[in-house]
Amino acid sequence: MEQNKQETLQAIKQTVVFNAPIQKVWNAVATSEGIAAWFMPNDFKQEIGYEFHLEAGPFGKSPCKVTELEPPSRLAFEWGKDWTLTFELTDLEGKTEFTLIHSGWDADKVTEFGQPHSAVREVMSQGWEGLKKALAAYVEA
Repeated sequence: MEQNKQETLQAIKQTVVFNAPIQKVWNAVATSEGIAAWFMPNDFKQEIGYEFHLEAGPFGKSPCKVTELEPPSRLAFEWGKDWTLTFELTDLEGKTEFTLIHSGWDADKVTEFGQPHSAVREVMSQGWEGLKKALAAYVEA
């Protein structure tokens, strides 16, 4: 029953509508070239179980693994030792609703770099706001 003691922090969930067709947004969030354009350099491949790395700058290579793949509407991958990133896309007749879910937060855990999840979650939440703008600029160009 040790599991119940852990305080789970709410997933970061952000939704935005892009003025771009779903296939263009899918290519931006589910191809290596697309992900590199707005997020981080990587060696991603669209393949369930595929293990890849995000080049996290000063934090080095972050290991990831594709866990869900439903083109062009859903992609999920494990990121580092605790997190899961999920991208959900909905076709809105020429526009695309994009939802990002960053889950796996736990108040009792620290990152690979010794930082408490609770502190990193706040930084990441703000970081995703900026990344959504970068993604919007990329897909709406």
